[in-house]
Amino acid sequence: MALSKRLFAQANIWIRPNIWDAVALILVLSVLVLISYGGAKMSLPFHLGQVIPISLAYKNLPFYALETVLRMFIALLLSLLFTFTIGTLAAKSERAGKILIPVIDILQSVPILGYLSITVVGFISLFPNSMIGPECAAIFAVFTSQVWNMTLSFYQSLRTVPSELVEAARMYHLNGWQRFWRLEVPFAIPGLLWNAMLSMSGGWFFIVAAEAISVANQYITLPGIGSYIALAISEKNGTAIFGAIATMFLVILIYDQLMFRPLVAWSHKFRLTDIPDEESESWILNLLLRSELMVMIGRKIKNVWFIFTQLNLGHAHVYPTTFNSTQKRIKDIFWYGAVVILVIVAGYYLAHFIYKGVPLKETLYVFMLGSFTALRVFVLILLCSCIWVPIGVYIGLRPKLARIIQPIAQFFAAFPANLFFPIFVIFILKFNLNVEIWTAPLMVLGTQWYILFNVIAGAMTIPKELKLAIENMHLSGLLKWRRFLIPAIFPYYVTGAITASGGSWNASIVAEVVSWGHTTLIAHGLGAYITENTVSGNFEEVALGVVVMCLWVTMINLLFWRRLYRYAEERFAL
Repeated sequence: MALSKRLFAQANIWIRPNIWDAVALILVLSVLVLISYGGAKMSLPFHLGQVIPISLAYKNLPFYALETVLRMFIALLLSLLFTFTIGTLAAKSERAGKILIPVIDILQSVPILGYLSITVVGFISLFPNSMIGPECAAIFAVFTSQVWNMTLSFYQSLRTVPSELVEAARMYHLNGWQRFWRLEVPFAIPGLLWNAMLSMSGGWFFIVAAEAISVANQYITLPGIGSYIALAISEKNGTAIFGAIATMFLVILIYDQLMFRPLVAWSHKFRLTDIPDEESESWILNLLLRSELMVMIGRKIKNVWFIFTQLNLGHAHVYPTTFNSTQKRIKDIFWYGAVVILVIVAGYYLAHFIYKGVPLKETLYVFMLGSFTALRVFVLILLCSCIWVPIGVYIGLRPKLARIIQPIAQFFAAFPANLFFPIFVIFILKFNLNVEIWTAPLMVLGTQWYILFNVIAGAMTIPKELKLAIENMHLSGLLKWRRFLIPAIFPYYVTGAITASGGSWNASIVAEVVSWGHTTLIAHGLGAYITENTVSGNFEEVALGVVVMCLWVTMINLLFWRRLYRYAEERFAL
């Protein structure tokens, strides 16, 4: 208690206001006003069946952009909360990890339409006669497009904390709470931050489905960029699409400068190096540091944070704990037995729901559709890896270049596949191309960036002294890649590739049904099957498609990605 009083007393100093205080205060108050305005719009009255008018006039784009960004940041905060809880539980508990990580692999492959089909009615019932219901459904849908790569990145970081740092934490008798906030979270910050940026972009990719909800012949359009794009596509309005693209670019640039660029500059202090590296610059961070008022507020927040991380929760483990193998075996039997029983019961009720309206023979047909989608995903991830791994390493080893590329990559990662529909439809029809092949690139337009961002994050965390050592040894070519670069970025690449693979399955709902005006092109695959049945309200077929997609992803993950992940943990952990 005395320590906290002393810390607050040190921060409670007399400040002299300056011009930077006024600028910073105006900036902060403007952000708060915008948040309040957007929040008020999200709680207006709403009745099921009510038509919410969407206008393609350019003057409405700033307001639509505000509401879209607000939904995405709420979803991002929920994603961080989920990451710190579920990711930590999976990394710390062997039993929980064996269940949670496969579950996350499955959930990231569930199409956003699958989540919307289940949650829209529930949220509307939970908040009757209010916009909060549809808003919660849209936020939850965006959350499902953001959270999985962040959780996997955090899990991977916790599993690969260097052993010497863990030993240092034991020597200082840090308890579990202190070790988490003072060692493990700082170590995970660089990778988690890059994945958070990508999650924001991933939210843009699926924002059309989240804001222009079409389930069981019910259409709910929430004011936002996504519903604006959906209306522009249905009316074949090219100028409106151009306006949406320009608005997206400006919005991404604004929140990159106001939030992500300062966070990237701040995260440099968590790198494992004793040699100063090139510093990232952030004008907003410099502005806040010049403001006496903001510096004082920052000191108080820092003191509160210090007290929070010093809480005496848990026990300090100086030596490895011993356990009784017999007791552990009995606990494992009960634990896994309970999980198996739960899966059997859930599977029984799910099968009963599906096959009361779907013939059993259709399952084989849906599995065949899954094989088409699986082939597209495998080929596209392989091609993207060959392209983006070398580029990501090149960028990550050059911090100045990374600062330039960061907002550009965010912008391209944020492009909803729907914006490319006119190009693909016209191109395929004009040259009479195969729809099964030429719609496939739409599946990786948003997910390929998971590979690039994770590889950049991995390359940026390489200690500067290790880079200098490699230069002194004059390593180059394949030897440099095999002995130095691949081991350094491999765990990050695997995390990105797993997320990109699952995201590509999710994106198939957009990529396999391409529309422009009244023209619709459909490729054979699970995504098209789920999309068509969702719009028609055939929930038994939707459930069958989602289950088959989860089975395909689980099988691929168990046979390939999980083995690669374990190899990365065992072979390339620092």
